[in-house]
Amino acid sequence: MNNLNSILIEGNLVRDPLFRTTPKGTPVCTFTLASNRFFKQDSGLEKEVGFFDVETWAKLAENCSNLGHKGRGVRVVGRLKQERWNGSDGKAHSKVTIVAEHVEFRPDFKKTEGSLETTALFPESSPHETGLPAEAPVEAAFRELEPVTF
Repeated sequence: MNNLNSILIEGNLVRDPLFRTTPKGTPVCTFTLASNRFFKQDSGLEKEVGFFDVETWAKLAENCSNLGHKGRGVRVVGRLKQERWNGSDGKAHSKVTIVAEHVEFRPDFKKTEGSLETTALFPESSPHETGLPAEAPVEAAFRELEPVTF
């Protein structure tokens, strides 16, 4: 029987992704994801932030390098990988990394002349191409989309 090793996590990129290639030429992209958790404690709402290292490989690595930037929202589906090693001081160390198998980026909104634009879903599109009235903000297009379900 195989063991289950699967993770789904959402958050924001802490910094721009780091793109490199292995000596054999395989693309690798790594980034750190900050994920917030809110919970009630006593009479207030508390916030807990977790920071997770993510690595992507091959074509997915190239796409993450091109689309990702600091602050961008992202959803990652993947598996956990644990690395173990002994340090120069002889102590055992370990690190858990998320190896992404699927990455989705949230729309990338930019503020331009009082309106919102997204570079991810509607690049260079006019209101006529999207089917929206000229005065409708891009946000209206997202109200029309079906929710994502897994």
